[in-house]
Amino acid sequence: MRALTVIPRQRQSLAVTDVPDPEPGDGELLVEGLAVGVCGTDKEIAHGDYGSAPPDRQRLVIGHESLGRVRHAPSGSGFAPGDLVVGIVRRPDPVPCGACAHGQFDMCRNGRYTERGIKELDGYASQAWAVQPGYAVKLDPGLAGVGMLLEPASVVAKAWDEIEKIGARAWFEPKTVLVTGAGPIGLLAALLGVRRGLDVHVLDRVTTGPKPGLVRDLGAVYHHEPIGTVMSGVRPDVVVEATGIGSVVFGALAGTAPYGIVCLTGVSSAGRRVTVDAGDLNRELVLDNDVVVGSVNANLGHYATAADALAQADRDWLGRLITRRVPLERPSEAFTATDEDVKVVITLDDR
Repeated sequence: MRALTVIPRQRQSLAVTDVPDPEPGDGELLVEGLAVGVCGTDKEIAHGDYGSAPPDRQRLVIGHESLGRVRHAPSGSGFAPGDLVVGIVRRPDPVPCGACAHGQFDMCRNGRYTERGIKELDGYASQAWAVQPGYAVKLDPGLAGVGMLLEPASVVAKAWDEIEKIGARAWFEPKTVLVTGAGPIGLLAALLGVRRGLDVHVLDRVTTGPKPGLVRDLGAVYHHEPIGTVMSGVRPDVVVEATGIGSVVFGALAGTAPYGIVCLTGVSSAGRRVTVDAGDLNRELVLDNDVVVGSVNANLGHYATAADALAQADRDWLGRLITRRVPLERPSEAFTATDEDVKVVITLDDR
């Protein structure tokens, strides 16, 4: 079968190659690959920044934003042929640490976890794949065109879970949220904020293309002014930061309402310096009881929450997040950004 692979840590190694057909282990599902989403992590792996292949091979099948349809399901697995499924990315470490032992592998303490398409396990950018039932999530059949959004939605579901748990340390009734960045993570964060009945604002630098309309059609407010201007005007109770841009991060930290929570979901690039008055920032965080928290990955509960959110969302709106669909045999197109991109998807089933 055909799959999208790289030699980790080697630039310009991205290629569609022939790989062996999957051989499901005892109790595993055999899944037809339908599509994978392309995100910044995939681009960094393709660029040679990081990633690691399975121990016995040179090449890694990439792709962690999966979507597939079950071909074969063992009796008693809870799945049936034809089910629409997504494979979970992370697997707990083998020791395991305390978090992994309690099903919270997204919070692994020792770093020995593995991740499909990223770290030591083949991903989902192949025409077929196998997965244990406990690491597969069944989707509403109506999500066949957009189900690859589940993985980024699970990341957002975890971020909101973290925000609400932190807020619960005292009386917590937020009214306003600012989402910085209108990529897939930011837009899905805004979707979940609207579902919570919050006054949602989204900040992004672009003024054209699909992003402003997608925000407005959620019932949210779109901004493209500097972060300081937006923060002083909105004074959000919660910020979901999805850009990883240093100046935006520190601008968000400095402008929340008292008892504010800033959840960082964007990963910053190294080497960019930002001048910050650390004393003033520390004073504000302490005196206002503010909190800054980083959040990445997701566990089984977050995937379930995300699947429910997508099932209840407007399908046409979700479909508009996917701005390009590229066939497997033309991967370079999917890894070349355009100004109109929100989410680019690689199709695996020749349809």
